[in-house]
Amino acid sequence: MKLQRHNAIRELLVGSRVTNQDELRRKLRRRGFAVTQATLSRDIHELRLYKGPGGYSLPSLNGHTPAAETGEDDGPPSMAEVMASFGLRVNHAMNQVIVRTVMGGAQPVAAALDHEEWPDVVGTVAGDDTVLVICPDSRRAGEVESRLKKILES
Repeated sequence: MKLQRHNAIRELLVGSRVTNQDELRRKLRRRGFAVTQATLSRDIHELRLYKGPGGYSLPSLNGHTPAAETGEDDGPPSMAEVMASFGLRVNHAMNQVIVRTVMGGAQPVAAALDHEEWPDVVGTVAGDDTVLVICPDSRRAGEVESRLKKILES
């Protein structure tokens, strides 16, 4: 089922403009795939979709060569790549770090951060343009903030 859904997402992106997750979810439902927002976020991450001003696109459709053609590893994008594409600013309050992103960029940032498995990050919650990063304490939240700011500025 997942393979068919991924193929349907690819077809939709090749054949039409898709500007946000809700639109993609509705188009998938019309094709017989009822998916939750969480499943769709995972699909977007696994397919390494990019979200630009024109909406979502596949890596090979926006100037990026697919990993299979370049011999690169087929893993998810790095935290630096995701922050460069979506991150805007980072702040912390108490034991939490707030990452502001472009519209639709919060979930790829949260997924990349989850994938990094930083020991100072307890978990993440993503909205549309904001990621809440929860840390064990204020000191470690400050360290995560510094690390993310360094990534964002590089």
